[in-house]
This record gives sequence, C-alpha cells and structure tokens, in this order.
Amino acid sequence: MDVMPQQDPESRQPPDPYDLPPEVATADAPPPPTLRTALRRAAFGAVAAAVLVAGAVVAVPENRRDTGPRVPGPVERAEQATTAGSPAALPDLTALIADRQTWVARHPKDAPAWAVLGSAYVEWGRRTADTAYYSRADQAFERSLAARPGERGNGEAWVGMAALANARHDFLAAKKWGETVRAREPKTWRTYAVLIDAYNGLGDHKAAGAATEKFGELRKGSPALARTSEMYRARGWREDALATAQEAADRATTLAEKAEALHRLGELAWERGEAEEAVAQFDAALRTDSGHHASHAGRARALVALDRTDEALAAYQKAVAELPRPEYVLELGELYESLGFDGDALSQYTELREMLTRAKTAGVNETLVLARLETDHGSPATAVELLRSEWSRRHRSAAVADALGWALHRSGDSAQALEYARKALETGVRNASYAYHLGVIERELAQYGAARRHLGEALRTNPSFSPLAAPLAQDALNALGEPADGGPKDMRPSAPPVQTREPAPEPTRSASTPAKTATPSPAPSRKQEQTPSATATPSPARTAPSARPSAGQ
Repeated sequence: MDVMPQQDPESRQPPDPYDLPPEVATADAPPPPTLRTALRRAAFGAVAAAVLVAGAVVAVPENRRDTGPRVPGPVERAEQATTAGSPAALPDLTALIADRQTWVARHPKDAPAWAVLGSAYVEWGRRTADTAYYSRADQAFERSLAARPGERGNGEAWVGMAALANARHDFLAAKKWGETVRAREPKTWRTYAVLIDAYNGLGDHKAAGAATEKFGELRKGSPALARTSEMYRARGWREDALATAQEAADRATTLAEKAEALHRLGELAWERGEAEEAVAQFDAALRTDSGHHASHAGRARALVALDRTDEALAAYQKAVAELPRPEYVLELGELYESLGFDGDALSQYTELREMLTRAKTAGVNETLVLARLETDHGSPATAVELLRSEWSRRHRSAAVADALGWALHRSGDSAQALEYARKALETGVRNASYAYHLGVIERELAQYGAARRHLGEALRTNPSFSPLAAPLAQDALNALGEPADGGPKDMRPSAPPVQTREPAPEPTRSASTPAKTATPSPAPSRKQEQTPSATATPSPARTAPSARPSAGQ
C-alpha cells in the first residue's frame, strides 16, 4: 500500500471479509479485498449464496416475512451515495468494492459493474491517500470500455476516467474525458462535477463557474450547495461562501456528507482567522464521522494558532498516520521547524520526498507539493523548473501561480515573480499566504506602499496563517513602518528593511518533545468576520445575490 507503513507489510494485506468481526462497520474501514481474492471466492460464493437463499425462504414463516421497510445494507447505502453524488462511508465503500469484485468475477462482460468498481477504487484511493488503487481503477475502466465502448453508451466509464485523471492531477486529461461525455450527454450531472475539478486545476475559473451553475441546475441539494460555496470562496465572496456552506451542512442527508460539510465550514473559519470556530467545526466533523481524517489536519492548523502546540502535534500525527497526504507531511515538518525541532523537521521532509517518489510511480502528479518543499527547504531553482513545466502543461491555477511567483522570488528573480504572484489573487480569493508572498515580492522591488498593503492584508485575513511565515510577515510589515501623512504612495521606510528570517533549508537539530504543554482554550464561539481596514486591497465588484449562480434547492 502506498502509504507510510505503520506495521509490517504482511499485516496490511486486505483482510478476508468473511473473517471480520461484526463491528467492522465502523468509521475506519479495512482495505477492500483484491480482485484476485474475489475471483477465488466466486465459485464457492455462488453455491453458498444459493443454499443460503433457499434455506432462508424455507425457514422464514409466511406471517413473519413482512416486517416493514427494509433497512439498506452497506452495499446499497454506498450505491445510493454514489448515485446522489455524495461521499459514502468508508465501511460502506469497502462493502461495495467487495461486492462488485465478486460480481465481475462471475460476469466479466458486465461493463456497468466494471465502471462502478473503477469509480469505487478512485474514491477509496482519494479518501485514504492510497495511490495504489488508482492503477486498479485504470484497469477496471479498461475492462468496462472493452466490454462496451464509450461511443456505444458507456459514458459512466468515461466519467470515471475523468475522475481518475483529476485524482492524479492530470487536469487536461480530465477535461478531455469530461467534455467528451458532455458533448454526448449534456444532461448528465456527474459530468459537470469532474469538469469543475478539471477547470479549477487548469485555472479556467470562467469555465469552472459555468460548470458549477449547470451542476446546480441538474443536481439539487447539499452537493450542489457545496460546489457553489467553493465557487464563492474562490471569488472572495466570503459571506456568501459561508452561508451556502452552512446550508449544505443543514441539508446533508448522510453522516459522511454531513462530516464533509462541517469540515468545509472549518476550513472557511480557518481562512478567516477564526481558529476557535475552526476547531469547533472540525471537532463536529469528527464526532459525526470519526473516519474523516482530513479534519484532524484542519484541527491541527487551528490548534497551532491557539498556541495548543502539543494537541496540534498529536492531531497532525494522527492525520499523517491515517491519511498520509503529502501536504500534511509538509505542514508537520514546518511546525517542527517553527518550534526549533530541526531534526524532526528534516525527518518529515525526507519522508515527504520518499512519499512523492512513490506517488510519481503510481502516476500521481504531486509537482506542486514538491515545488513548495524545494522553494523553502531545498533548491528554489529546482522549484522554478518544476513549476514552469506545470505552467506549460496549462496547469495554471491560483495555487500554481502563487507557488511559481514565490519560487522565482526565492531564486532571485523578483521582477518576474511579481506577474505570477498577482495572478494568484486576480480572482479575488482571500488567501493570507498568497497576499504575504505578493507583499514580500513588492517589498523587494521597492514598491513599499503595495507591499505594506498586502502584508497587512495577509495578517488581517489570518494572523496565524503559517507557523513559519506569519512571524516573517509581521517582521516585514514592522520594518516598513507607517507612511507619513500626505506622503508619496511608495515612500521608503525610515530605516533600511531588516533582514527577515527565512525558513532554514537544511535543519540539523532534533528534539523529542515540545518545549511546553498546551493550555486548553476557552470554549469555541462563533465570531463575526473582521472588516478589512482602509488599507486593504478592495474586493472585486460583486453582483447582487439574485444575479449570482443559484445553488440547488
């Protein structure tokens, strides 16, 4: 399995579901069995199922057969969630994979069943950060398309191929598959979900907005509201994003969907700098679904801001163990570095490089995370080369633009960096890290007024946006000072800017425990969004709510 091993490889082999105890249906599901295992069981299963069904028919008295509405089983629940465009609980997803594996072993020409199995593999890989399942998904879609080509009505396999390409961060391929299906089946709502992700990955925000509107027309309810909230967030419409995300949480129909919606509320609170509110939302997500491990990482970020360092480290370690996404490993390393635990930070950065190598072998493009690692903890010149390659592949999202601008600055080319740093904020998104990078670049170019404005914006948006960068942002802003009344726009600071601390590229010192014990913070409370001061960058012009894309009803 393509994760950081927590036990011997033999013990991480998929378990035999027939040997699992009844309590397996919990939030933390075991890995689904392999297709080879399913094939071995197929012959026995066919006979056993027939005997059991026959026995059940004979054994159940006539007057006891009608016991009211039947409670859906895990396979049916997973199918219902998939049909609705909602996340399935991991135990249900495990059951669905095992069920489809057994079915296709007996019916190898069933194209729809292969497509469902492939889509389930993609979802499992995405939800567990196990990239090995993407290769299995690829094979399942190939079997589906071999049994029935897409041109003969197998659009589900094409949509699955688009979802797989998005999971691997191959957004051009995802766009191709999605647009092919849209041309043939323009009213298939699943197509627009994969197109939204593809367009966002390519930085085509206009197309992403149009796809979001169409998705909302075809698919009502919480999934459409979630997509609309994300569109509002990307445009900087923070109040609308929050209101729509809250409605998505209120209208969630499953626990997994509810947990995802609460996690989204936590992320929005964190971006606003409301750390206590963020912790409350992430905690609520974990109470709803203890298997929503992304909320451990979100909770860790917010706990750092609250100076609850011990808890933050524990939360990050839990996230990395259960959901080893590269960005979480990088964040944990930077937290260690900010605490002076340089040896522990170096261990995380080394593990991250190994993880990224495994991801590349599995066909997953993690260039963005690798470039961020190189920019601040390795070779900025290497990061520039990596990101220029991404840009040439038309991967031009705000995240790539920001990373390329910062890498150019760190490699000594602030003049060219300015163009990309500005692109990262051109949609209106309120991102403290992007604003910080732009402010530092402007300061280097002696554009002191703009630098002061963007550094201040970063700290107003989220004063604790990074354990390493937030203190540097404050230092840079303090060095600039305040302009004199009536002075020129780009007045130089009264004294030369002090040399700001940059993250150490090669930490060497190690420590085993944090220096202090965290102190519990007061109970979380919802805060009102802070109003930017007069020096903040104006938000882009906003249309009236009635003119904006409507979410599903």
